[in-house]
Amino acid sequence: MAGLNKVMLIGRLGKDPDVISFENGGKKMTVTLATSERYRDRDGNWQDQTEWHNIVAWGNLAADIAEKRRSYIKGDLLFIEGKIKSRQYTDSQGVNRSITEIIAEKMNLISKGGGQGHPGAEGVKYERTTGSESHPSTEEPFAPMSDHGADDLPF
Repeated sequence: MAGLNKVMLIGRLGKDPDVISFENGGKKMTVTLATSERYRDRDGNWQDQTEWHNIVAWGNLAADIAEKRRSYIKGDLLFIEGKIKSRQYTDSQGVNRSITEIIAEKMNLISKGGGQGHPGAEGVKYERTTGSESHPSTEEPFAPMSDHGADDLPF
């Protein structure tokens, strides 16, 4: 039986995406994504736990980001869908290392969060769907994760 390698994440970008162009015209985009969850510990105190994910995109998705057809900046809330990939490499000191990455197949902006102007975001409308109907809305489809502003992000 075949397996399934599918990941769906919602989180905030830890930095602006980096794009590398290769001689053959191909592109590779890398960025970090923070996902957080909140829970109460045994003493009833709220605890925040953040996981950091290495995101990699290739091909058309990386080209769209490089050519600013998709504009993402640090702090933006994104939905990312892809697969998990682990690999080993030798660093510049000759030490063998391993890394786990999310190979992004889809990246969608949920809300701006960089604290500065977001290029091309003026007039962006989100659509909320209920049943089979679609209703245009100026509201964002998800409530903010907290009352904190972009200056309070952990990165």
